[in-house]
This record gives sequence, structure tokens and C-alpha cells, in this order.
Amino acid sequence: MKKVITYGTFDLLHWGHINILKRAKEMGDYLVVAISTDEFNRLKHKESYHSFENRKLILESIRYVDEVIAENNWDQKISDVQEHQIDTFVMGDDWKGEFDFLKEYCEVVYLSRTEGISTSQIKTELGNG
Repeated sequence: MKKVITYGTFDLLHWGHINILKRAKEMGDYLVVAISTDEFNRLKHKESYHSFENRKLILESIRYVDEVIAENNWDQKISDVQEHQIDTFVMGDDWKGEFDFLKEYCEVVYLSRTEGISTSQIKTELGNG
């Protein structure tokens, strides 16, 4: 079985998120999604509308997602890859090159983002509404 992992906050879920989850799942048989905990988001100075537990619940209901785990810090990626026996690490291409250190442990793939949508865009447009 080929296992794939991706990371994110996955707040204000939109079709760009669904696209990356679908494309990541197509790269293997089992998709693990690591989502930032509320505590980790605070460390990153990032605020989520939905709590970790609610974002986890939402992601677990998506058919492409097989397992959801917590992302507690920047440094856990190597141990996640090893513990979950990951074959492929997938991120959006806005992170290109940032996770190449994982190539020692698994394949690293940067997927192009979905044009015309982002969580930042949604937050900006709602703020102006």
C-alpha cells in the first residue's frame, strides 16, 4: 500500500482544498492529513475560524481522507513520515523547496495551487462585505 501525507490548517474549507486532497489521494492508496492544532496556529500567529476538533471532523468526512493527525510543531514531519510509513509527501507549490529535506525519507511532490481561490482571499472578501 502506498501512503501519502499532506499538511495544512484547512480552515474555511473550499474547492482548492478539495482539489489538493483529491490529487494527493490519487498519488497513493492511503491519505494521511496532518492539520495544525490551535496551539500550533497561535505559535505561527495564525488564527482559525474553526477549532482543531471541528476541522478534524470536517476533514474526516471527506472521502479522499483516510486519517487525520495533529500537527503540533514544524519539526515533526520526519517522525510523521517514519511512524506512518509514508511514501509520498505532498504540499502546494507555494511551499516549493521548503520540504526537500524529506527527500531522504520519501518522495516529495509540490502540486500547483487551484487558481482563483484561497483562504486568505475568502477572509479578505468577507472582511470587505
